[in-house]
Amino acid sequence: MMRISSQQVFSSGINRLQELNTSLNNTQQQISTGKRVNQPSDDPVAAARILKLDQELARVETYQRNVDLADNRLKQEESALASSVDVLQRIRELTVQAGSGALSANDRLSIASELDERLGQLANIANTRDASGEYIFSGFQGSTRTFQQDASGSWGYHGDEGQRVLEIDDGVTVAISDNGKGIFVNVPAAVTGESSPLNTSGAFISGVTLASQADLQAAYAGGFPDDISIQVEEDGDIVATDSQGGNLAVTPPNYQSGEPFVVAGIEATITGSLPAAGNVDTYTLKINEKQSVFGTIENLIAGLESIDKTTARGMAAYDDLIANSLSNLDSAQESIVLKQTELGGRMNAVESTRTFLADSSVYTSEIRSQLEDIDYAEAISNLSFQSFVLQAAQQSFAQVSQLSLFDQI
Repeated sequence: MMRISSQQVFSSGINRLQELNTSLNNTQQQISTGKRVNQPSDDPVAAARILKLDQELARVETYQRNVDLADNRLKQEESALASSVDVLQRIRELTVQAGSGALSANDRLSIASELDERLGQLANIANTRDASGEYIFSGFQGSTRTFQQDASGSWGYHGDEGQRVLEIDDGVTVAISDNGKGIFVNVPAAVTGESSPLNTSGAFISGVTLASQADLQAAYAGGFPDDISIQVEEDGDIVATDSQGGNLAVTPPNYQSGEPFVVAGIEATITGSLPAAGNVDTYTLKINEKQSVFGTIENLIAGLESIDKTTARGMAAYDDLIANSLSNLDSAQESIVLKQTELGGRMNAVESTRTFLADSSVYTSEIRSQLEDIDYAEAISNLSFQSFVLQAAQQSFAQVSQLSLFDQI
């Protein structure tokens, strides 16, 4: 026979009431918070999974912030490059206008004045800064002004050649900057000619143009095109050699003052050389040179202001200035357009990653919700049932607590 004391009755009843009250309070907390799991003890397995899902959501949120940053930087750079193209187009129009033979010296000075204004405008665009105040075209030297003028007034690049990248997902990085040296400075330049200072007085080379890219590549099959040395020999022959000393075919091979000739697809004209015993004039065709678009515009302005077109040499120099400037400006625009195309690819990659991260966030949130969020209908039903049970237990305990063996004596 089992003996039950009054203390046991009271302890058992109180413990049961506490259990029922705890369950009721837990259900009330779930309803008030909307969460089924408020602490690990509510569901240890679900709590562990929720913790991992929270970490995944935090990871996604971090990458989404990086995606926003990358998108903003790329859009700002794209806008700056678009503005640069507009400025260069206006400069090209002015250059074409400057090539008109009907212009007076004052007209050329007026064009040079506007070109100077456009040059400053281009410099301001190249010195664009982001929201944090860093220069977007300075590479890793974000605090350094990208292009600055030296004592002579020439614009020079002061950044480095770094390119910043940002991770926008696990193992996925995207370049968010481009240095101004690659965009505005290291631009392919037009083929030009140089005269040796030891040449016949008044002799010069002009009209240098790349007539056939295919012929130039064929002349350097398997090699890298380099400068070509041109000599007008004593007997009047034109001899062309590359940087390795190899001879290149010249058409026509005999020199005639003011008449064009072609070597390796490059057309040029030599004027004023006087073939004679002991006299060899030397010229150089500069190939694969690089130009700064700022330097091109500065040279154009200087030429418009200083070249005397009243002499044959001055006229030839002026024509070469216009032709070379147009070629260099076209190369600069092409360089920027190619960079815009590259930026478009990066922006597409960023947008694709943004979509992927958004989908991942939604999927992860849905799983988390299934584990954590409460079913209100079920919870309210449980609350009603637990309240009923608690009330019944309280009434039962109240009746049992009044019983005593002394009442039977």
